[in-house]
Amino acid sequence: MNSNTNTNPSSAGRRGFLKKLGGIGAGVAAAGPILRAAESAPARLSGAKYMGDFVAPKLEKVKVAIIGVGARGPTHLSHAAAAEGTEFVGICDLYEDACKRAKERVLKADPERHKNVKTYHGDKHAYRKMLAETKPDAVWIATPWEWHAPMAIDTMNAGAHAFVEVPLATTLEDLWKIIDASEKTGRHCMMMENVNYGREELMFLNMCRQEVFGELLHGEAAYIHELRGQMNQYEKGRGTGSWRTLHWAQENGNLYPTHGLGPVAQYMNLGRGDDNFRRLVSFSSPARNHALYAKERLGEDSKSAKLDFNGGDMSTSIIKTTLGRTVMVQWDESSPRPYSRHNLIQGTRGTGAGFPARIALDYTWKNATPALRKLLDLPEDKPNKSSNYHSWIQGDGFNAFYEHFDHPLFVRMQDIAKKHGGHGGMDAIMNFRAIECLQKGEPLDQNVYEGAFWSAVTPLSRKSVAEDGMPQDFPDFTRGNWKTTKPLPIVS
Repeated sequence: MNSNTNTNPSSAGRRGFLKKLGGIGAGVAAAGPILRAAESAPARLSGAKYMGDFVAPKLEKVKVAIIGVGARGPTHLSHAAAAEGTEFVGICDLYEDACKRAKERVLKADPERHKNVKTYHGDKHAYRKMLAETKPDAVWIATPWEWHAPMAIDTMNAGAHAFVEVPLATTLEDLWKIIDASEKTGRHCMMMENVNYGREELMFLNMCRQEVFGELLHGEAAYIHELRGQMNQYEKGRGTGSWRTLHWAQENGNLYPTHGLGPVAQYMNLGRGDDNFRRLVSFSSPARNHALYAKERLGEDSKSAKLDFNGGDMSTSIIKTTLGRTVMVQWDESSPRPYSRHNLIQGTRGTGAGFPARIALDYTWKNATPALRKLLDLPEDKPNKSSNYHSWIQGDGFNAFYEHFDHPLFVRMQDIAKKHGGHGGMDAIMNFRAIECLQKGEPLDQNVYEGAFWSAVTPLSRKSVAEDGMPQDFPDFTRGNWKTTKPLPIVS
């Protein structure tokens, strides 16, 4: 991995920022909860190693298997089958017809390279037989949320790297078990947060590393996606809605935080060197829209209409970091409103935001780079005149920023993204990049601890909502090692 820019998100640095918050006393106060979190963390297992900057031995050929080829699985399967230097050895799903379709897709990608692929189905634990018989190097896991942790742990114990759909797990206990398994086995466990590989998100990351937004102070992240129609699958007993509907009914908190939070957390380097997650407060609105939809669209006698939906329609959490920075995280899969992955990063020099994509910056000709002088149309004859940060730069004006700040990873892989797709190509970049890291022996772009921190919002928000918004401290999944973990570089 290479970095062509400064990786420090704040020119002031951690100690300087703490002093700004109010001197030595404020620094000690801010550090207190983190010290307690580190002290209360379970001890690292004997013989285990910290995985923050872990590099696995290079794999010239990557033997790939997948568990779950229903909704998300086929996308991952297609990418892994198409990537050069892979051999598909195993496909597992509850349903035989899903396995058959998946195998046909793999063989279509390269019948010679994947000629030995085997399928496993019919039993919830058939994946264990697949792991034992096919001995894969890497396993993609795209199954119901409650299966992520046990399948990832079994995968690592079988000697393979685990690539897990979001969230990594739904309880703090399972997150600790995943971390222990990764550290003990020396195997990667990456949560596949595909939004981190979106073009806009990658550009904002690049701009943050170049300190275009100045010192980062606040972020906002959301996943707003009306999915009530999935309750039709609950009625039929198969498909994502067959299990997701019960989560909506039984749990009250943010059940799907990582799409919005992942990019913002990496902008801020949370869990990597300068800053980390400290605590969270969360509230939920009343629960109305799932029940209303079930009664009106599916009928009073439907299975869905008979459920007692306890999960609030809108979940709002506020995270405070070690440095005192704030992140708002929202989740809503039930309200009738347009889709949004609200994505905002705000600093002393301006703000970048998504849905719609827009930027506002505070620069003068005197303190701007040549690129920013051009983009902001700053007059040389008025070197102290500020850019207009009262209005958003959108449309063609926003797109012009790509010429100067497009992330080099996107530039290099944009043809792969166009050809193989998946949420506008972000899935393809994520999967091809993960395989590339295994083949080259590079650290993954997302380590196991980041997946744990981002996923921990779910159990912490549930507890905060149940306690009427009481603050909840994040566990320190790194056991203090985040302070020496390298920030994610700008991969060239």
